[in-house]
Amino acid sequence: MRVLVVEDDASLLHGIVEGLKEEGYEVDCASEGDEGLFLAEQNIYDALILDIMLPGMTGLDILKKLRKQKVLTKVIFLTAKDSVEDRVKGLDYGADDYLVKPFAMAELFARLRVMLRDLQAEEGMISYGPISIREANHEVMINGSALTLTIKEFQLLEYFIRNKEQILIRDQIFNRVWGFTSDVGVGVVDVYVHHLRKKLQPFNCDGYVRTVRGVGFMLKGEEHV
Repeated sequence: MRVLVVEDDASLLHGIVEGLKEEGYEVDCASEGDEGLFLAEQNIYDALILDIMLPGMTGLDILKKLRKQKVLTKVIFLTAKDSVEDRVKGLDYGADDYLVKPFAMAELFARLRVMLRDLQAEEGMISYGPISIREANHEVMINGSALTLTIKEFQLLEYFIRNKEQILIRDQIFNRVWGFTSDVGVGVVDVYVHHLRKKLQPFNCDGYVRTVRGVGFMLKGEEHV
């Protein structure tokens, strides 16, 4: 998941960016409104975190321009102003959520997770760590980059994500992906796990598919240990 943060308070900006990276997000940032708008127009983001009061263009101006361009990216507004009028104006401009400074980082990250989970549900997506898949068209994205998989590789990854952090024995995987009546043997599971890991390797995600010796496999990222 890729997030853009636009905030002119250097200390707060640094804290948000570093916290998001620890949560597994890919993050871009800006401290001025014009730069923030430029990044939002040039890149595809899953969410924007916008301060309302920015040098140059305000967060409200940024969102207004983006919505006119039919950019429907999810947005959380940050502001030091705690008034009903400001809250209403932000939501009327098309924001999805609103957080008043000062706030706890944990609350910001929790709201972001909920917002993105709702987005994924709307788009038929499921994810684990940096890996997201859209079942309707067999699309796989890792930190915003596309990954091409065969049908069986996709089904294998989908099964792992749906059963993340659970040990899956080879027979379970075989029956789910290939089926009881398949002519191939259960050893095909190991072959396709090997193929999947090789394709995940350039994204440093091959270690997510772990071998449970003598049993089977499980999907578990390092940050979830």
